Amino acid sequence: MNKTTSRRLFMRNSAIAITGLAVLTPTVSSAFANSESPYEGYNPYAETKKDLRTSIFNTNTITIKGTIYKKDGVTPLRDALVEVWHLSPNSSKYRHRTKLRTDSEGNYGFITDFPNKEKGKSSRIYFKLSDSEHSQFTELILTATGSHITGEHWEKNNHLRENLFPKQTRFMDTTTIQFNISI
Repeated sequence: MNKTTSRRLFMRNSAIAITGLAVLTPTVSSAFANSESPYEGYNPYAETKKDLRTSIFNTNTITIKGTIYKKDGVTPLRDALVEVWHLSPNSSKYRHRTKLRTDSEGNYGFITDFPNKEKGKSSRIYFKLSDSEHSQFTELILTATGSHITGEHWEKNNHLRENLFPKQTRFMDTTTIQFNISI
């Protein structure tokens, strides 16, 4: 006599297995992801894209662009990895994230929705920069008066001199910020 598994039993076991994976996977991946970053929401598995907007009709967008420099603050760093993430608008989740590579002149750029802010803080966009030898985390702070850097960012990047501070322009409903960083 052959042992056969009923369809109902197969479906029940499959549902149990999928539920177990769904419960376990976020716990394991978030524990791994958060252990690398001093900032909440970092995910090393972000996909590569230059447009993070949830809708092209969104009227509150930001274009971020800049140059990544070597430690000397003068030489552009080509093929550096730029990882970006921030709180999604009207949410407490970090769904806006991407990975980019700098071009041959060290430039990067992306467009995104204006981020939500954590309780008690201004809106922020977080960055992780990496090359074959170094990596560094930093953040860009966004307020009603403009875009700003932290004291820690200033200490690590003050050799950029006139390129250190973010330059912000506004045209219609889009804000553009030039944000240069060195590794």
